[in-house]
Amino acid sequence: MTNRQYQRSGNLLRGVCFGLLGFASTFSHSLVADDAISKRPNVVLIVCDDLNDYVEGYGGHPQARTPNMKRLADSGISFHCAHSNNPVCAPSRSSFLTGIYGHTSGNLFWAKWFQNPVLKNSKTMMDFFRENGYHVAGSGKLMHHGRPAEWDEFKHAADYGPHVFDGSERVAHPSVPLPFGLIGAVDGSFAPLSDIPFAKDDDPSSGWIYGNWRRRTPFRYRGPADRDPTPDERNASWAAGKLKELGKVSGPPFFLGVGFIRPHTPLHVPKKYFDLFPLSEVQLPLVNPGDEKDTHFAEVISEDHKGLRYYRDLTASYATAEEGLRRFTQAYLAAVASVDDCIGTVLDAIDNNPDPSIRDNTIVIVTSDHGWNMGEKQFLFKNSPWEESTRVPLIIRAPGVARAGSVCHRAVSLIDLYPTLTDLCDLEGDTRKNDQGAPLDGYSLKPLMVDPDRGEWEGPAAALSMIFIGKSPATKDLPQDVFWSPRSQNWSLRSSDWRYIRYRDGQEELYDHRTDPNEWANLASDPMHLETLSQLRKQLFQRVPELEE
Repeated sequence: MTNRQYQRSGNLLRGVCFGLLGFASTFSHSLVADDAISKRPNVVLIVCDDLNDYVEGYGGHPQARTPNMKRLADSGISFHCAHSNNPVCAPSRSSFLTGIYGHTSGNLFWAKWFQNPVLKNSKTMMDFFRENGYHVAGSGKLMHHGRPAEWDEFKHAADYGPHVFDGSERVAHPSVPLPFGLIGAVDGSFAPLSDIPFAKDDDPSSGWIYGNWRRRTPFRYRGPADRDPTPDERNASWAAGKLKELGKVSGPPFFLGVGFIRPHTPLHVPKKYFDLFPLSEVQLPLVNPGDEKDTHFAEVISEDHKGLRYYRDLTASYATAEEGLRRFTQAYLAAVASVDDCIGTVLDAIDNNPDPSIRDNTIVIVTSDHGWNMGEKQFLFKNSPWEESTRVPLIIRAPGVARAGSVCHRAVSLIDLYPTLTDLCDLEGDTRKNDQGAPLDGYSLKPLMVDPDRGEWEGPAAALSMIFIGKSPATKDLPQDVFWSPRSQNWSLRSSDWRYIRYRDGQEELYDHRTDPNEWANLASDPMHLETLSQLRKQLFQRVPELEE
């Protein structure tokens, strides 16, 4: 072998050795990285729709039956002053699943989030988990405008059924009297599934149906034990099956999203849930007659606003207002109990899973997109600036982080959910796709989970909610840039002790939750509380600077 040949062979050998060392180093680093990812906790995010504080432990209704949510609370932490940032479906979900306030992105109401210039350039919670090595699966109503591409796998689209079908269109259940039944197939309907609509009209196409708005499928009901599953039951079953499947294989951590419809209207659930609340025993919501007289919401919305109209129509449909509220409350409580059973199906699949990495290393969250007014201030709907609409249950089980059965009374909001999960799961990277996206607006709740009373939380002292201006005779001629401006919206700040509301016309409301948890006494015009009013107004202007311009 010549010197030249020897030199070449030596170089080749050194190259092979360095290559092998490099491969070994890369392989070792990959193993460490993969191991780090595999030890990250799994996440199960359960989102209900229109669920207010009628949950055991939250004090919303003394007859609420939610043993499974209570079971979760007993094993984790409950945030008792958690609030929606936009108390209506589409903007709320677009906000907390992207971690960006509606007024930050400009996605203030019903527009599709994935067409918004800011949100489409930001990563959804699901996308960010997937980027960090998680298997991301979901089913049901999560985003209001769903996009299956955000998930590795997505099973069932949102389905509000069972609906009543009269043979030609979806309608309210025939047992619901008028004028409330005229509201229609969704918000104007409640009944047990055993009360089969149009059962004797000789039209085989009428009765219960389900499916989205582009298709309808007959919903078979022959008895309590011989019927099709409701969409919520179907999603719960899918989630339980997916958890069982994931427990049988060794793979990456998972993010599992489960979206339940109830207690969103129509309030059609199995009779056994209605039977939990005999009508004669149902306690009425705490409604203070005349409570609306010192409020200003009705002055900045149309008189045909759903919340005002639904209350008028419900109370006009029965012999007394109390009877109407009692029947609706029974149906709402029944729907809450039904979704709690579905939550229990998912919890059982976690707690009884043979795989300890699922059983002992899964974060579970139960929450809602917003609440629901049950007639308070003569308002029956969501999307109000008051406690009943903005307050949501927020229950988090995070093994090794939160003390079992703990409660936090600090004011937080749904905007904090994304950064909390990012923190708990040690996710890395930029939540923006590019410079046109926006960073997360919220703050991790982990310090409060570790120490609910003294945790050094970096978040604001009050939860911020925006209530959209809406269409009304007073707003129909506004220029589009004015209509969509933050200055034209209605705002609500909820601290641990106070609620401050500022309407688009400058009128204000102030409630002291230490002495007035039902928000019955508006103190905004009371000279004794002028300093508090001024401080909260200043806080709001700091949070939304456009309001002070």
